[in-house]
Amino acid sequence: MTRTASRRTVLAAALTAALSISLTTPALAKETVKLGFIGPLTGGVSNMGLGGRNSAELAVDLRNKDENAKYAYELVPLDDECKPNVGVQVATKLATNRDVAGAVTHYCSAVAMGTVDIYHKFNLPIIVWGAVLPDITYGNEYAEVHRVNGTMINQNEVAADFMVAQGYKSWAIIHDTTDYGKGHNTYFTKFLTEKGGKILGTFGVTSDQQDFTAELTKIKELNPDVVYFAGLTPLAVRIRQQMDKLGIEAEFQGVSGMKSDAYFAGLSGDLAEGTVTFLEGAPAAKLPGGAYFMSEYDKAGFGENYEAYGPFAFAAMNLLIDAVEKVGPDRKAVTKYLADVKDHESITGPISFDDHGQNTVALITKYVAQDGKWVVWEDSEYASGKRQLKHK
Repeated sequence: MTRTASRRTVLAAALTAALSISLTTPALAKETVKLGFIGPLTGGVSNMGLGGRNSAELAVDLRNKDENAKYAYELVPLDDECKPNVGVQVATKLATNRDVAGAVTHYCSAVAMGTVDIYHKFNLPIIVWGAVLPDITYGNEYAEVHRVNGTMINQNEVAADFMVAQGYKSWAIIHDTTDYGKGHNTYFTKFLTEKGGKILGTFGVTSDQQDFTAELTKIKELNPDVVYFAGLTPLAVRIRQQMDKLGIEAEFQGVSGMKSDAYFAGLSGDLAEGTVTFLEGAPAAKLPGGAYFMSEYDKAGFGENYEAYGPFAFAAMNLLIDAVEKVGPDRKAVTKYLADVKDHESITGPISFDDHGQNTVALITKYVAQDGKWVVWEDSEYASGKRQLKHK
């Protein structure tokens, strides 16, 4: 073989090898960035956690389909079971995984309160998607902690205004004895008494309590216009059922923690009918990007509803991804980026964090249970006068 032929053979072999590599290896493989999600994926409020996880996953999936995205994203979902001790375990697992650049965390306030120290210790930037206790953001100076939804302060001020305007005069309060339930009781009591409402009695119950005969018997004797409940859906269902058995005819008013489709699933007949509750932000259909979110969620084929806080989880994950796209998957850089967020467009409306990482959400929506679903008060037959709340 001549020297020229030998060179041609070597060149041909090199070209063949190069072609083989180009056919099996992406030319521009994106770096994969891991982002966490924590919520109650099992237990009594798992419907809320699954709706939040699905919504966060949708944000990740949509960004991965965007050819202009700098990174590929992988969701790391963990289950806190709505239990503080479990929340601390999974938060530590996530925070100590240095491959995780940030996370969207917590529906349950008691869990969120137990984990903020961990996120600060390990410099993990997080955005709360559902928990409403004010101290999660305002009870510390942690730059890593942010929240896209509002707090129970705004919620209870609107609730007190609305219920007094409906003509109610007296209340009995039942709250769970977690920080969540006690917080709601504190703020509602404050705003209600300032507006002239009278609280006849306040009763603390455990979050796993089954029998409320003692509390409800006393409440029946007090004969309030309204029973105000501060806790989560499973407890609300049991209390409402036992109110009916004891013949308590008071209006039933609840906090955002009971605004769930599971409330209707747990109550037979018309026991849910006329219940009122309040929630930060607008319903998904009325959000700036609500139609888009609902359409994409439906197309994704998730087995669970996105529930009340799903849009917030979607907005939080999108914001976190935007931060990584801008500054890279560096925890401190992401934390610094989030500190300066002002008027960031999202499906829930503009997001602006104050100096404690709290989104300045002013809008609170009033809901009433009508025909087995939650209806915005202004759109309901109760608002139009076709139906009446109890004690009216």
